[in-house]
Amino acid sequence: MGSLARPDLNEKLAAILAICQKMNSERDLGTLLDLIAREATDLLDCDRASIFLLDRERNELWSKVALGSDEILRFDARLGIAGSAVLTGNTVNVQDAYSDPRFYGGIDGQTGYRTRNLLAVAVRNQQGEIIGAFEVLNKRAGAFIVRDEDALGALASHAAIAIETAQLIGELRRNQDELAQQNAHLWREVESKYSTHGIIGTGQKIQQVVRLVERIRDSLVSVLVTGESGTGKELVARAIHYTSPRARRPFVALNCAALPETLLESELFGIEKGVATGVNPRIGQFQKADSGTLFLDEIADLSLTAQAKILRVLQERVVERVGGRTSTSVDVRLLAATNKDLEAEIAKGTFREDLYYRIKVIHIHMPPLRDIREEIPLLANHFLKEYCRETGRGAMEFSSPVIRKLAGAAWPGNIRQLRNEVMRLAACARQNVITEDDLWEGLPTPAPERPPALPAERQSLKKAVADLEKGMILEALQGTRNNQQQAARLLGLSRQGLINKMKRYAIAG
Repeated sequence: MGSLARPDLNEKLAAILAICQKMNSERDLGTLLDLIAREATDLLDCDRASIFLLDRERNELWSKVALGSDEILRFDARLGIAGSAVLTGNTVNVQDAYSDPRFYGGIDGQTGYRTRNLLAVAVRNQQGEIIGAFEVLNKRAGAFIVRDEDALGALASHAAIAIETAQLIGELRRNQDELAQQNAHLWREVESKYSTHGIIGTGQKIQQVVRLVERIRDSLVSVLVTGESGTGKELVARAIHYTSPRARRPFVALNCAALPETLLESELFGIEKGVATGVNPRIGQFQKADSGTLFLDEIADLSLTAQAKILRVLQERVVERVGGRTSTSVDVRLLAATNKDLEAEIAKGTFREDLYYRIKVIHIHMPPLRDIREEIPLLANHFLKEYCRETGRGAMEFSSPVIRKLAGAAWPGNIRQLRNEVMRLAACARQNVITEDDLWEGLPTPAPERPPALPAERQSLKKAVADLEKGMILEALQGTRNNQQQAARLLGLSRQGLINKMKRYAIAG
């Protein structure tokens, strides 16, 4: 008897090995479950096979209704022979289904199939956790025997690995699809925002800027954006990038005034390991922006050495890291901005004339807010809607007197200062309509106009300059609520330089 059993066992093992090879090559869970069921019916000479997977969140078992079907069958995990195998972890071999109290006839009712006998084993993952049950129905000749139990158990062990792999791959694909959808949605938002360039304003000066951005949208020329601090120079740079052929490539922004000169070159061009103790190699902003756009804000603050290196990058399209000996090719569109008069800086010898003409292929000037006061109501309402959208607060609005006060206020910090003030008012408002009662800190008011000196006064040049400087400092301090750092930046001074002048003119800090 044993001599007859050995060839049959070897055949079973060979068949299981062949099935495993098929399972390991299938990555789609639905197709895999069909494959396992189909192979199991051949292996165990039965009519049907099903793998029921455990849904722990809903405490249910689920399976396909039939091979090739997308219809899913679900039932309470405590029911049926499959449920018994999952709950106990034991193999369940039933000779007469309808005489066994554990049998759940509801499945036959749903599928229209009549079960005679069945065999079920628990499906365990590599950690030994039960993840479902493997069930075969209606042995074609007689009943399921111990050898069938062993074969189904062996097949279930290998099936568990293939199933978990397919589930993991399916989850990764779903995550990838979700990320792709989110990415597409974000790009639609970006493209929608910058399709109107994100530049708010209906007056002639702002519309001139919008038309120029539209005109150069398909080109990759360098652009210089000038204007006082807070006028929206970076917004224009982003609009140029996101409406250009490089819209889906990197946009890298660097404020040249925010870094000390000792760090600026390594930030721009990168640095090699070993240049100094503890220094790790890293790429610079030019390489980060490769194939995209690099925006250099406050470019006038660059040292002449850094300017020369940038000019070389623009001319030769290669970058060399600090401490490096090899060059790396880069393809970067350069946009630059400054609040200084670069021609005056050239005359002083602090800015290279050749770099100036290289970056100023197109020139866009952003007007200060005092020159476009008619835009203030539109801008203020735009920023208020932005606040409500970001915070999830209900719709808010300004009362007419507040709008008039905003339009008449002094804004030395320009649009940036207006936006910050709107955000403050919205955050502190007690109701959804912002009224004069909410202006408890007041608004920056225009400095009184200084009457021109009469010829008879014969005011000295030195005193006239001093009066002008003192007035400008007072105006900047008032507009920034005595924030010396911000006031110094508005005036184009260092903070210490501002403090020295305040002492000279006896201006209280």
